Amino acid sequence: MSLQSQHLFTLFIALHPTLELGQTPAGGRRIFPVSGGHFQGERLKGEVSPLIGSDLLLARADGTFQQDVRLLLVADDGGLVLMTYRGVRRASQAVDERLARGETVDASEYYLRTTPYFETAAPAHGWLNSIVAVAKGGRCPGGVEYEVFEVL
Repeated sequence: MSLQSQHLFTLFIALHPTLELGQTPAGGRRIFPVSGGHFQGERLKGEVSPLIGSDLLLARADGTFQQDVRLLLVADDGGLVLMTYRGVRRASQAVDERLARGETVDASEYYLRTTPYFETAAPAHGWLNSIVAVAKGGRCPGGVEYEVFEVL
């Protein structure tokens, strides 16, 4: 049995400057507040709300970064969709250093995968409440871009 998927949308998340929380009992914590963005797909498109969203990034002891993200998607018909996801980013130390300096690094040089879930009361988008999704992403100037797929 093979895993099949269907492209859901391309998502660009714009970010405010990083807040360095520092070393906590859980690990090194950075907060990336969301400043907006947009998403585009055949079945769903719109804007990322600049009012609600952040990535609570955790630098784990093994060198892997763990994401904990919440975003509010505003569909082009006005429907509100809460998107939450956890994910993992891992890379060589050299690539991590380049990313930390804000350099552009091709997404093929590191691993960034997430598992988005959706919550909405908008009737036109209720189908999102009952799907499983995966995403592949990478940093880009001013933010992060993901290709989001529905698992069929």
